[in-house]
Amino acid sequence: MAVPGYTGRMMIDMMDDAVGRAMSRALELAGEAAADGEVPVGAVVVDARGRIVGEGRNRRETHSDPLAHAEVLAMRRAAERMDGWNLADCTLVVTLEPCPMCAGACVQTHVGRIVFGAWDAKLGACGSVWDIPRDPHVGHVPEVHGGVREVDCARVLTDFFAARR
Repeated sequence: MAVPGYTGRMMIDMMDDAVGRAMSRALELAGEAAADGEVPVGAVVVDARGRIVGEGRNRRETHSDPLAHAEVLAMRRAAERMDGWNLADCTLVVTLEPCPMCAGACVQTHVGRIVFGAWDAKLGACGSVWDIPRDPHVGHVPEVHGGVREVDCARVLTDFFAARR
């Protein structure tokens, strides 16, 4: 799925290697989530130096917590590690386009850049269904790069749901 104004797969070549490593790690986390029966989404927060400062994977079922999305958990860990909520110098790398809650959390934490793999035609809030990061009413506007390693990220989800049908 291509959305005008959003960069995708080719953009990863222009990004630092840290984003590529982070997406690989996010895919590993998504696999771990799937193995636990969670919707396979993984997320990683990378700081300005390219270091992973937060990781998360879906844990809604495991923790009986409707807010335990991969992105929220990764940003929470990054904020704890960085001793502050403002993630302006950070990049969130996630295997699936953030939902409205997670896109809102990105805006609230002032994350500098959102990089995601698979587009979400049902609940995507970073350019497909909604576009929360670019809403003129929110103030903070992070960079958004969708479709990075889209095939790999989509495959994890497709395989997970195919096994449940």
